[in-house]
Parts: sequence; structure tokens; C-alpha cells
Amino acid sequence: MVADRGRGWRGRCSYTPAAVPLLECVPNVSEGRRPEAIARLAAAAASGGAALLHQTSDPDHHRSVFTLAGQPDELHAALLALYEQAAAEVDLRRHRGVHPRVGAVDVAPFVPLGGAAMADAVAAARRLGEEVGRRFALPVYLYEEAATRPERRALPDVRRGGFEGLAEKMADPAWRPDFGPARPHTSAGATVIGARGLLIAFNVILATAELGVARRVARAVRESSGGLPAVRAIGVHLERRGRAQVSLNLLDYRRTSMRAAFDRVREEAALAGAEVEAGELIGLVPRSALPADPERELRLVVGRDQILEERLGDAGLV
Repeated sequence: MVADRGRGWRGRCSYTPAAVPLLECVPNVSEGRRPEAIARLAAAAASGGAALLHQTSDPDHHRSVFTLAGQPDELHAALLALYEQAAAEVDLRRHRGVHPRVGAVDVAPFVPLGGAAMADAVAAARRLGEEVGRRFALPVYLYEEAATRPERRALPDVRRGGFEGLAEKMADPAWRPDFGPARPHTSAGATVIGARGLLIAFNVILATAELGVARRVARAVRESSGGLPAVRAIGVHLERRGRAQVSLNLLDYRRTSMRAAFDRVREEAALAGAEVEAGELIGLVPRSALPADPERELRLVVGRDQILEERLGDAGLV
């Protein structure tokens, strides 16, 4: 499983423009093991009038990813309900998972769709950040297009140190939150809210349990280590599956396609003596990002319930 880790495609989805902006938001919540808690979180997310298009939970990552879409006011209400429920469900002092996190609602990126502009997503992010900080006494950092400082644009930089390092980080005036108190919430930590383009969260599961192999492959693939452009990657161990995984964020699938990323992972894994077992998609994907035969080319089974355009149509949003 991959949660949001950074910048996505800066363009717009080609949907019918609307007078009121249509936005997507993909909140990542630090709970992926208790079905009853996840159900309550999903119900909260769906309570504000926005459409809950999709949800994915993973026990090893201990994380759930919800995909919402709607008008700004609908998303605002839905997300406030989700933040309130997450604060009641998640205690990061007892939370352990393989995915980096700083908060109960770890990250909430807004994405413009249809006739919406990035400015609409930025406005929604800043409005939500201010309200979350005030209502829940929760430190809020703004990232990507909503960032107030250049050093806060990239999500990995904001999240570096994790929940456990928040107090020390906030003691530095340079890392004072954009909204809310300059101290971590005791159990809910902090949250990172932003605006970005479309991002594809795509995992590749290896036919090995060796974490070192996944980490070597991730290092070779990600852009920051000299790998593929617009790709972020980490290697993790999935204890419950007995497998290692390369978790990818494709920040711009027009620069590096799903096929190109998968092929590079497979090549690097082979050099390390491992094979690729399967692909895994987290959340939704635009139809144009998929190759002709995902099962053959990516070892990935994708149903219509994971195609962005199909889910927007089902929800009556296009």
C-alpha cells in the first residue's frame, strides 16, 4: 500500500467543466487493522455530502486511504467529520505500521478536477487547515501548491521524523505549524494538508521477504536517488503476507508511466536475485494512465471501481 507522499500531475482531468469547482481529496488515516473502526471512519467521510468514491486499507501499513469528490463545501464538511472521528479512533502512541506518519489523519491532499483550477484546491486546503487547527487544537502543515514556504512543498520533508519526532521538530521556529498550536496533539499528532495534481499510488510486491532487496530496488527507482523522473519509492516488509514490497508514488504518470516504473522495478529486482510477484493499485487511477493490458503488463487486476472516470460517473459528478 502507498499513501500520498508527494507531488502529482499538475494538469487537470478532462471532465466537463462546472460552475462550482469539482475537487477530489484523498485523506490517509493511520488505521488499517480494525474493520469496525475503518467502517466508522468511512461513514464519517461520507456524512458531509461529498461522494466516497473508494477506500483501501492495509494492516501492514496500518493505514486507510479514502478517495472523496465533491464541491468545496461538501468536502469541507466531510473532512471535518473524518478528522473528528479519526481523533476518537487513533492513538499514535500505540500505532505501529511500516508507512511513515505524523498524524491520525496523516495527509489530506486536494486535487482539482474538471473545470476546477489549482487555486480552488489551494483555497480548500487552506480553509480546511485553518478550521482543523482551531477546532481540534491540531498542528497543521500546508504542503505542495498550498505550501507557505519552499521547504514545506515536499511531503517527505514535512513528515521527516514522524510522529515521534514532532515535539523536537516544532521546537525549531522554522517548523512552526501553519495553523494550530506549536506542539503535537497528544494522541493525534499533526496533519499535513495540501493541493496537488493527480498522483498514482502503485505498489509492486516481490517474491521475497527480504526487506533489503526492496530497499535497494526503491533506491534505484526513485528520482531522488538518480532513478526515474517524478517517482518516489520506499521498500517495506509486509509481515502478514511474508513479502517485501516496493511502494511507489508516480507524481506525473505522463513523465514516468506505470509500465515504465513496473519494468524498472522488475529489472532492479532481477539484479538483486528476486522476481516480481504482483502489482497493486491504491485508490483510483485515470483511465489514460493504464496500459492496454494491465494484467499482462503490470500483473495488476483493475476493476471499473478503481477507474476515476467510472467512479465519478457512478456518483453523478460528471
